[in-house]
Amino acid sequence: MAEVVSFRKGANEDGSVPVTSSLCDGVLRLTLNNPPANVLSIAVMELLMGELQKAADDGEVRVVVIASTGKVFSAGHDLKEMTEHRADADGGVAFFEETFALAADLMLEITRLPKPVIAEIDGLATAAGCQLVASCDLAICTDTATFCTPGVKIGLFCTTPMVAVTRAAHRKQAMEMLLTGETIDASTAKDFGLVNRIVPKQYLTQVVAKYASVIASKSPLTLKIGKEAFYRQLEMPIEEAYGHAAQVMVDNMMTADAEEGIGAFLAKRMPRWTGE
Repeated sequence: MAEVVSFRKGANEDGSVPVTSSLCDGVLRLTLNNPPANVLSIAVMELLMGELQKAADDGEVRVVVIASTGKVFSAGHDLKEMTEHRADADGGVAFFEETFALAADLMLEITRLPKPVIAEIDGLATAAGCQLVASCDLAICTDTATFCTPGVKIGLFCTTPMVAVTRAAHRKQAMEMLLTGETIDASTAKDFGLVNRIVPKQYLTQVVAKYASVIASKSPLTLKIGKEAFYRQLEMPIEEAYGHAAQVMVDNMMTADAEEGIGAFLAKRMPRWTGE
């Protein structure tokens, strides 16, 4: 399939677009393109939300990759943008509510997207940028990538990033990040559970593309069923989780793709997915 590239208008001061998208062989690549910090301004979050919502209903999209340009994956919310709104009549309350609510919606959109999302991290992922990484289904980074939730250092505890980080990292290690605000390296992030793989910088895109290609080759319906069940069962007590998972497997067994996949396995041939 030929690569399709689109550019979204945004608010970069130099006139460049803050989010670009390209679709190739079922993999939608969304790139943060507002260096040096790739901040998650209102405009950037709205653009990401729009792309994800379109991807949810686009049969051509099998996997989504979120990447960035420059030396910083994302420095999180645009503190300059937020500070400017302290001059509002309400002291900025309405704008702050809008910012954090939109960020929550964006992270939930990633979780609820019926397609896997992979974070490709090269550089620093901090605060809401770290939240973005933690919200993705998989995360692959370079050996020089770094991560932190530094809000405590500026008097603003990273409570919204905390929601995603505590669901990705081990509890005490998440608290270490949140309480100290210190930066951790890629190896520590992997030990904590924030990332799946660490690769040399020159191979990052290649490795992510390989993962995306492998996943994109699977039944899209099965991926949708599995991802939804994964996050649903995490919220349940173990007995309820087993009951839910068992029913999902029964429903999954009744799909045409499951019948095709099992038949192909027994016949030692490649499956032909229909998404039904």
